[in-house]
Amino acid sequence: MSTLDKSQVTAGKKQYHIALSPGEIGEYVLLPGDPARSDIVAKYLDNAQLMANNREHRTFTGTYKGVKISVTSTGMGCPSTAIAAEELINIGAKVLIRIGSSAALAPEIKIGDLMISTAAMKNEGTSRFYVPDAFPAVPDFDLTGLLINTAREMTKATGEKVFVGISSTDDAFYGETPEFIESLRKLKIMNIEMEASALYTIGHLRDVKTACICGTSGNLTTGEVIYTHKNEKLAEAWEREIKIVLEAIYRYEKNKDN
Repeated sequence: MSTLDKSQVTAGKKQYHIALSPGEIGEYVLLPGDPARSDIVAKYLDNAQLMANNREHRTFTGTYKGVKISVTSTGMGCPSTAIAAEELINIGAKVLIRIGSSAALAPEIKIGDLMISTAAMKNEGTSRFYVPDAFPAVPDFDLTGLLINTAREMTKATGEKVFVGISSTDDAFYGETPEFIESLRKLKIMNIEMEASALYTIGHLRDVKTACICGTSGNLTTGEVIYTHKNEKLAEAWEREIKIVLEAIYRYEKNKDN
């Protein structure tokens, strides 16, 4: 009796969790956490169509300057993000870019600023199913470099700030005690979010390119946080990061064979 190999059973077929089949997505997929943010991305795509809406995974596919692009929400945390990433890769995704929100630790970062991750500290359990703890979690260098350059270019005229650094990917939003936050700050961690390290790990193992950009929702060092009403500056940051990522994808596609 042979043990089930999930990767062999699911490859190239309709996927169980995201409810998508080959041909229904582009090679480029944006990954917000919140399903409602998939609708925001769809506003920037030409001929966007809702392809699936299952569990926390809401997917649109359309085009940007002629490039076929999809957006699939992952839900919160590494487990659901890993499932979405694996299933998207199963049906043809080649580039996965997380677009999210994140709490800053560096005191100079303000709500609404953008942060681009160059690596992630693995304070989560999902990656341990894939690699040893000592294995690094890093995005694709070329894609991340292009994302950084595009972000800086597109925000230069407005003076909006883009920060670059190492993130911490955590499992427990309410488990982040003041002592834990201080320990990360002493390591000069730029920000805390909940998905990047698993995405980077899977991207490396599955030979797809990954990157992550987040809008700043608050600052855990300065205490600048908004939990009880709409965070207007964060909402504006989401819009900016979507436009930046779409332009970066267009430039990547245009120049990838050069």
